[in-house]
Amino acid sequence: MDYHPVVDKIKDLLNKNNLWFETFEHEAVRTSEEAAKTRPGYSLKQGAKAMIVRVKNNESDKKFVMLVFPADLRFDNNKVKTTLRVKDIRFATPDEINKVTSGVEIGGVPPFGNFFNVEMIVDPKLFENEKIVFNAGDRRYSIAIKSEDYKKVVNPKISIIT
Repeated sequence: MDYHPVVDKIKDLLNKNNLWFETFEHEAVRTSEEAAKTRPGYSLKQGAKAMIVRVKNNESDKKFVMLVFPADLRFDNNKVKTTLRVKDIRFATPDEINKVTSGVEIGGVPPFGNFFNVEMIVDPKLFENEKIVFNAGDRRYSIAIKSEDYKKVVNPKISIIT
């Protein structure tokens, strides 16, 4: 099956670093709840939800940021604004996500902002899980890895956003 190229990019990174991971091929999913049902042995809490938002202070000071947190939680607008020192936050539009990720569909965005030159903020609650699982650039493909390994290969900014 043909998947978005970022799927292989993630697997190559994990293989290059000799990290444990497992993969799941499944029907296309759009929500974290749908995805959790396709991943035997993993809970919604172990899902690493990656959301792209646009933050700004004014028209000349705006950017896209990836927020990553356990899929059973929601991010807190005020905590994100405080962490990033911005006045405004909104979800990125489907067109914006398409441009930022080179064609990854909503629901398939992996928690690897570094692949898209996007700043990442990961909530520390994600690392309460020994293993995490996420859509890996395609809504039909998921990867599970150890959360400590994820932290090492991505090296994200960690801040409470839920």
